[in-house]
Amino acid sequence: MTEFTDIPVLDLAPLTAGGDTTALASAFARAYGETGFGYIINHGIDPKLRAAVFEASKQFHALPLAAKTAISLNKTHRGYIAINTSTDVNSDLAEVTKPNQSASFMMMREDEVADPDVYLSGPNQWPDLAGFRAACEAYAQAMTGLGQNLMGLALDAIGVTDRSILAAFETPTLWLRLLHYPSQSPQSPADLYGSAPHKDFGCLTLLAQDDVGGLQVQTPAGNWVDAPPVEDAFIVNVGDMLHILSNGRLLSTPHRVINTSGRERFSVPFFFDPHVSTRIAPLPGTGESRFDSLNFGDFLRGELEAGYEAHQDDAS
Repeated sequence: MTEFTDIPVLDLAPLTAGGDTTALASAFARAYGETGFGYIINHGIDPKLRAAVFEASKQFHALPLAAKTAISLNKTHRGYIAINTSTDVNSDLAEVTKPNQSASFMMMREDEVADPDVYLSGPNQWPDLAGFRAACEAYAQAMTGLGQNLMGLALDAIGVTDRSILAAFETPTLWLRLLHYPSQSPQSPADLYGSAPHKDFGCLTLLAQDDVGGLQVQTPAGNWVDAPPVEDAFIVNVGDMLHILSNGRLLSTPHRVINTSGRERFSVPFFFDPHVSTRIAPLPGTGESRFDSLNFGDFLRGELEAGYEAHQDDAS
């Protein structure tokens, strides 16, 4: 990993237009082999879908607290996550003792009924808010298609010709999170974060931000680089599972959110991961394995039980 001072930009036009992606795959390899983060433009997502999901988020977070807590986060990780109820206790990047200063709504794949043999399967919890479900589902469907395209591009970037791992993303684990960060006082304690320093644990994160800012990415030297909003662009980063699949070639980079803007901040991360049954190990063609294999569902259980009050009864 090399020191960096800004976040690279990737133009996905060749991918979305069905053109020659050779140069784009090389650019992807550089961006995610050196920084782990990148802005993507010309991604093919209708700006109206993005605007609708931000409007849905603002309407949800403006609801009375009782209406939100009526659909509080459940054991299948769907629903309302109140402020001060999630803590990045597994972080080895900072001593994190205070909960994240954000609230959110979490949607996952819509399963009509829960399958007891599939971790986190189940139906979503929806607020009584006109148009909310439709906006979330339309956005998630479009982002799933983009995530699938990006996973194919990631394989090209690391020279993997065996495409069998892509089957794990045909019925993916997906997470659409509508985040609201109140403004923090500039005099807040140094260890009080909107989102504490962490790496994402999945494969790909596709983030839409409002115009407030606050996201920062850590460099190898320990410096923090701002990742400000860019109109109509997504910030995409690699998580720990894709880091393993790539045998370390694609980097999972620490990042954090500190909102001292004086304004409330809204963001919409979309996490795109394989089915929970997937065995995660370095892919064939990436060289001698540097990582032990793991079951994605087992890994998720440990992460969620450690970080969320709603899951901690499962750990007792």
